[in-house]
Amino acid sequence: MAVPSRGSWRRRRRRRRLLMLVLVLVVVLAGSAASPADESGGRREAGDGDEAARPHHDSSYGTFASEFYDLRYLSEEGYPFPTAPPVDPFAKIRVDDCGKTKGCFRYGKPGCNAETCDYFLSYRRIGADVEFELSADTDGWVAVGFSSDKKMGGDDVMACVHDDNGRVRIQHFYNVGQWAKEIQRNPARDEEGVFENNRVTCRFKRPVYVPREETIVDLHLSWYYLFAWGPAIQGSITRHDIDSPPVSERVVSIYKYEDIFMPSAAYQTFSSPFCLLLIVALTFYLLMGTP
Repeated sequence: MAVPSRGSWRRRRRRRRLLMLVLVLVVVLAGSAASPADESGGRREAGDGDEAARPHHDSSYGTFASEFYDLRYLSEEGYPFPTAPPVDPFAKIRVDDCGKTKGCFRYGKPGCNAETCDYFLSYRRIGADVEFELSADTDGWVAVGFSSDKKMGGDDVMACVHDDNGRVRIQHFYNVGQWAKEIQRNPARDEEGVFENNRVTCRFKRPVYVPREETIVDLHLSWYYLFAWGPAIQGSITRHDIDSPPVSERVVSIYKYEDIFMPSAAYQTFSSPFCLLLIVALTFYLLMGTP
């Protein structure tokens, strides 16, 4: 009997290996082709409300995704909806830290806080950033402007705008005279915002130092702060609510934390020197009586 040569034996071994590889590929492809039909059938049964018909575990995409998404965020086919699960709720603004670990401005009724003031702003340094918190009694927008004087015009403005979809977006503007022009370059980051109880509230950070540019100021310098809020139409800001919005009495430094209260117009009437003098005169007249 002829003995096969070493080369013939090697060729037969290669053929056996190739045959085994082909068989493995056929099994894998057959299993992949059967999976969609089985998967869709299983989903239809589960959709009819029969929980017992749902397999305990399979290798379908729906089962894999459910490990990362709650079922209410999956469509009937088992694929995630475009809308992601909700993020953590907006953390309320702490006013106990005002004047201690952050600076605050309050405008409105004496003793008001971030949820009751007509306007509220806080700022604090966090590393190379400044974190701002804004809140106002409005369903439109709330903003702060950084100005070299106390007048509107040539100011860097950050605004939190409530749009028609219920979102609060952080936008960057530059005051050209009495008109706010939106600037596409937005220095804000880590943005948060919420509209609740007819109030627009937001929180964001922006760098202390920025490249020299006309529309963005360096916050390590001191600026007058312009406070404004007002209505919005389809997510676009309109004129502010009051004719003369409040302004900080002096320039503000991010390196100094103060808690400053400014009474709104309704509470300024009886605090003016003229009114106080008039009240004293009337009281004196009533006490002395008429001759």
